[in-house]
Amino acid sequence: MKRIGVLTSGGDAPGMNAAIRAVVRQSIFLGFQVVGIRRGFQGIFDGQIESLDISSVADIIKLGGTILNTGRSRAMMDPAGPELGARLLAEAGIDGLVVAGGDGSLRGAEKLSTAGIPTVAIPATIDNDVYGVDASIGFDTAVNIVVEAMDRLRDTASAHERIFVIEVMGRASGAIAVAAGLAGGAEAILIPEVPVDYDLIADRLIKSRARGKRHSLVVAAEGAGGARPAVAAIASRTGFEVRMTILGHLQRGGPPTAADRILGGQLGCQAVQGLAGGATGILVGIYHGTPREIPLGEAANRKQNPDLALADLAEVLAI
Repeated sequence: MKRIGVLTSGGDAPGMNAAIRAVVRQSIFLGFQVVGIRRGFQGIFDGQIESLDISSVADIIKLGGTILNTGRSRAMMDPAGPELGARLLAEAGIDGLVVAGGDGSLRGAEKLSTAGIPTVAIPATIDNDVYGVDASIGFDTAVNIVVEAMDRLRDTASAHERIFVIEVMGRASGAIAVAAGLAGGAEAILIPEVPVDYDLIADRLIKSRARGKRHSLVVAAEGAGGARPAVAAIASRTGFEVRMTILGHLQRGGPPTAADRILGGQLGCQAVQGLAGGATGILVGIYHGTPREIPLGEAANRKQNPDLALADLAEVLAI
């Protein structure tokens, strides 16, 4: 192996740049050339490949987003796409590929590996739903952004004696909602993994108001219906004034936390070391504090659910 490529795919996640930096510097440390592929898998088909060196990744560890850009590729979805992509990578002299992204990116990485390009994937998604790892790059930052927003909204909710429903990202996963709701002291957390009982939530909010609590926060994952139906359901059942805040893509932006910078560095180096050792078709990650490798076929086709014990704890602490 002489030349390693790296790309970021799917939704951006804070810490992706830390991973790119680690891939580049670990590759150079081991004597490999390294190239960046822009705009995800589509950059393979469009020839958007550029050489990277130590100076290319200077000072990017603190940046959100991804310096390589990202996106989704229709070409990779074509049945002939992976074979063509593997051939184009080989023609570009790329002997191994590192892919950072979520479940869709993992499936693309698996297809390229099957087509003959040694490929190692890194979990990078704020949804934290990649199977078999403690955390995906970007999750910690997203949770901290939501908690900061909750702290700010609690001030105005208290001032006006209102209920605020805060919608967070998570179309198929309630991981952000659970972690942020627990850390931010939410009175209720709505996630797609658990049926929503608005009668129970309304009863809790009414009892809280009766004992003197004049404001409350409810965190709703978008996959659980989001904020709009929650506002209507809670207002109709309680008669209280209920407002809505949708955080949206704010959760993806800004500098990554220290935890995401460290994780990006760990996984970027681990991915290159895997390729150097002959690995392909694997996801690298940290599980219970220990580095591990998972077959991409397993990781890409199974979903990591949020820790429902934390959701139960939040219920207890919200009384």
